Amino acid sequence: MPVTPAQIMLSKVWSMSLVVLAAAALSLNGIVRGLLHVPVEGSLALFFTGASLHLFAMTAMGIWLATLARNMPQFGMLMILILLPMQMLSGGTTPRESMPVLARDLMLAAPTTHFVELGQAILYRGAGLDVVWPSFLALAIIGSLMFYLSLRRFRSVIGSMA
Repeated sequence: MPVTPAQIMLSKVWSMSLVVLAAAALSLNGIVRGLLHVPVEGSLALFFTGASLHLFAMTAMGIWLATLARNMPQFGMLMILILLPMQMLSGGTTPRESMPVLARDLMLAAPTTHFVELGQAILYRGAGLDVVWPSFLALAIIGSLMFYLSLRRFRSVIGSMA
């Protein structure tokens, strides 16, 4: 039975996600809670579910950008042009309320914005699913859209090679 492009992409998404989730769990439990003794208010299972959705969306976005680039240096430049502004404007380093309305609205299309919102709500304030479900839904929609776009582009690139 041949392997489909969707199976190839899903294996890339989830293999990287498992490594990142394991490192995040070790960091959160070992360093933040263990070494620094910082209390975590909310559910870690809920946080890691949100982190999984975020990783799905970001990995799908990375695959889509990789299909747009012709070579590795071009991909690196695309990543810098996309990820740095997305990270800086997500609300993790500066409050979104202090940004211009246009920037705030544009950043609603970025998965990082929704992950910062749900991460802060869960870990700092102990929020439950009843509070963070809009961020979960946004991450699922963005991730599914990016996966669909990257799968379409991946299939066309592979088809043009054959």
